[in-house]
Amino acid sequence: MYNYIKGKLVDQDSSFIVIDVNGIGYQIYVANPYSFELDKEYQVFIYNHIREEENTLYGFKTKEEKELFLRLINVKGLGPKMALPMLATGSVSGIVDAIDRENILYLKKFPKIGDKVARQIILDLKGKLSIAINKEEESSLDELTNVLTSLGYKAADIKRVVPQVDKDLTIENQIKEALKLFLK
Repeated sequence: MYNYIKGKLVDQDSSFIVIDVNGIGYQIYVANPYSFELDKEYQVFIYNHIREEENTLYGFKTKEEKELFLRLINVKGLGPKMALPMLATGSVSGIVDAIDRENILYLKKFPKIGDKVARQIILDLKGKLSIAINKEEESSLDELTNVLTSLGYKAADIKRVVPQVDKDLTIENQIKEALKLFLK
């Protein structure tokens, strides 16, 4: 079982990145591949998913993302290919909050998550997620910066707008606020 892989990012695609570690390229499926920069060194937390004819690596920027992913894939009817897009479009704190508040509408906004699966997630995980999200709150502006970069905004414009965004908002609302600030 792998815990993390540390190496240089040498390739990326719409669903995965390739990390070079001592001449071996590991293909790792991640939530937001374009939030990583080519030719930079990263430590990516890993989950090795092994099934009959499948051996796939899933990667995460933080331990909290990995922990939530592991909890989600243990829900009946929810596999890695459904859980990873949840992390791509939602924040760890937002997903945990939605589960604890039984917010089915929030959970149904994710791809392939219908009413039945959303209710199963709440049934299985409500009150059982003790994920430490304090590190995520500290890095929420980093996440916002990565999202805005992946959307094609220039670094100078991002540096001007990000300090004006309310840090207490969810990442989704931070993005909306930042986009409004770009229009000014």
